Amino acid sequence: MQMKKDIHMTGKDLTAMVQLRPQDVGKYAIVPGPKDRLEVLMRKIENPVRNFSFMEYSMYTGTFEGVKVTGINGGRFSTDTSITTEVICNAGIPNIIRIGTCGSLDESINIGDLFVVDEVIRGDGVTPYYVDKDFKTTSDNKLSDMLVEIAKEMGLTIHRGKAWTTDALLRETREIVEAKRAEGARVVDMVSSTLLTIAQVYKLRAASILAVSDNVITGEMGFMNPMYYAAESNLIKISLALVKKLEGK
Repeated sequence: MQMKKDIHMTGKDLTAMVQLRPQDVGKYAIVPGPKDRLEVLMRKIENPVRNFSFMEYSMYTGTFEGVKVTGINGGRFSTDTSITTEVICNAGIPNIIRIGTCGSLDESINIGDLFVVDEVIRGDGVTPYYVDKDFKTTSDNKLSDMLVEIAKEMGLTIHRGKAWTTDALLRETREIVEAKRAEGARVVDMVSSTLLTIAQVYKLRAASILAVSDNVITGEMGFMNPMYYAAESNLIKISLALVKKLEGK
């Protein structure tokens, strides 16, 4: 006996399961990875209403200076990111802003700096099920340009360029890292490839801005560094400033 459906569960099915409708969400989705970063974001949003909680993921929608904004803890890894990104896309949110973290692959990119992803080397295990190996995963250029502009206006140190997304956090060996650097990767993360690829498949605008938490080249760890915590906070400020700018405010 063959499967009754072509796909066991689609993004549309999942979105219906959590009872999310297009009218329930905003024009902008801000997508941190962990719940604690989502909670900080929600403190900046007026009258947030929980759209749903499913497993460890929660989505809220409220307003920021009169603009309807949705926030969701989108996941730390490619697999959970694929699930939440499918929900975001099937809800029809046209602008998706990932605020996450990354490791530097460049000695000139320091802990506490910010990085805007222009293009991704896909090393995750999810996107091969969406696109072929020659697919070029990129962010929306307008959103990325504006993120860089806002950060510079705030006097922050920001870089941009190519990122490498991997699922194998504990297998960032010298040989693999140097090969990805040779391909042009300046940072490494575990999310951008999946989020940006799925958004492209759905023809929605998406960008990824990241706080640098560690340096793979020097071996420096900055997860407890105050500069890193400040950068995390700045991600939220920048993403909300982007919403205002896109609305002409």
